[in-house]
Amino acid sequence: MSSARRLPPLRSLAVTGALGASVLLLTACTNADTTRSSVAEAAQTESPSPTGTDTASASPSGSPSASMNEDQTERKDLVSATKVTWDKAADTAVKEVPEGKLVDLELKRVEADATASPTGSPTGSPSPSMPNPAPSEGAPEWEAKVAQSDGTLHRIDIDAVNGKVFRTMVDPDQDPDDKTQISEWLDKAKQTPEQAVKAATAKAKGTVTHVELGDNDNQQVVWGVDVVDKGNWNKTTVEVDAANGKVLSQKVDKD
Repeated sequence: MSSARRLPPLRSLAVTGALGASVLLLTACTNADTTRSSVAEAAQTESPSPTGTDTASASPSGSPSASMNEDQTERKDLVSATKVTWDKAADTAVKEVPEGKLVDLELKRVEADATASPTGSPTGSPSPSMPNPAPSEGAPEWEAKVAQSDGTLHRIDIDAVNGKVFRTMVDPDQDPDDKTQISEWLDKAKQTPEQAVKAATAKAKGTVTHVELGDNDNQQVVWGVDVVDKGNWNKTTVEVDAANGKVLSQKVDKD
């Protein structure tokens, strides 16, 4: 998402009309007293305040909330509504898959299909289990992906307010190559998600909203950790080497 581009405020039609009328009066009138009176009235209309500031520029656009862009506002709303921290959500997710390991955990909003009936799954697809009622659409949730040793992914959706699991299912889109890839990442990842987050938050202070295992452009297996600063609501993505825990890069997203 990118912030909307705003045009400079337009002068009011009243000011423009008053100026036009003043010019016509000066041209058409010959009486000096009438002319001086008209000019004075036009001047008062054009500069209603001692500073000469346009009325439009005195609008609430200078307020703190108006200075945030769309993404910053969304982060603030989502994080502020969340009561369950990333580590508690991670523990809950891993318990749903025996001997499973967390490979992805993201704070997001509940989508409309979260309340769909499990019987709506296509034929042959694994049906999701819904042990608890789903939160309303737009509410905060933690979407976790937990892998078995063979690379099979399980998706676990957790209510980010009360911490309860409301949907679990096996990823229906995986193929053998996907499972092999995940198994290889897990074999190379000597750092746990907790260790990666500790390294990331030592560089960028704030609230963790995403933890993900993958590889970078150099084919290194890494943990990507998103941290949101509550002071300005910017997001910093920190890349941590999954083998040795060293921070490889960090990037602030202000858009």
